[in-house]
Amino acid sequence: MNGRLRWRKFVSGFMLTMTGVCALVAVSVLFCILGYLIYHGGRDINWNFFTKLPTPVGESGGGMANAIVGSAKLLLLASLIGVPIGFFGGIYLAEFSGSKVAFVVRYSADLLNGAPSIVIGIFAYALVVHPFQHFSTFAGSFALGIMMIPITLLSTEEFLRGVPRALREGSMALGASKWSTIIRVVVPAAYRGIVTAVLLALARVAGETAPLLFTALGNRYWSPGWNQPTESLPHMVYIYALSPYEDWQHQAWAAGLVLLGLILMVNIMARVVLARGVSVPRA
Repeated sequence: MNGRLRWRKFVSGFMLTMTGVCALVAVSVLFCILGYLIYHGGRDINWNFFTKLPTPVGESGGGMANAIVGSAKLLLLASLIGVPIGFFGGIYLAEFSGSKVAFVVRYSADLLNGAPSIVIGIFAYALVVHPFQHFSTFAGSFALGIMMIPITLLSTEEFLRGVPRALREGSMALGASKWSTIIRVVVPAAYRGIVTAVLLALARVAGETAPLLFTALGNRYWSPGWNQPTESLPHMVYIYALSPYEDWQHQAWAAGLVLLGLILMVNIMARVVLARGVSVPRA
């Protein structure tokens, strides 16, 4: 008996150690990437980087203000496209759909979520770019919005299903309609989770480059409006990192650091919102 107990303690300690080592390795990868970016790109981050346009080859200085603004425009319009579709689709799955319809929609959303981003870019090119014969901010946002739909849809459904059934029954027992119950009780009870889903969807598409190669193309200058080619941080990283010019390579590291920092901030915000729990806000 003592021998078996010692063996169980040894196995338990060994597995605990191995899981701790694996967790440490997983975290270390992130810190290694972050440290590498800080080492190579931190020295090139300054005020000009955020306020100046790129300079021609051979001239020092310059920045990526156009790419920062372009990424903001792309993500804003992508949210206006993808979030409402995912949100209302999640409500339908959680509150109205039957088992067969829900299965088909969930399976389709899972397939779309796993589709390579370059395939989404080709689809957006064929649907939005080619018929109009030009690249645009709207085309890039359309591709990113498609990628946001399954994340928002599946997460919204999951959080809505997590709302206690007693809240629904209590609201309807007081005479509220089905839609009134959803709008006034169910959605407010799950709003923190839904906001978290939207933030994670934004973080998911913020670093995508392949769809933008087929849709937004890029622009060395300011992009007026929504119907012209526009620059983005991921695309600038791709172009500058492959260039033979040392200044451009340094700025690619700086842009990668800024992009990773923005994604980390969005993820931290999502975790903070979710950590507060799911509750109905008091009037």
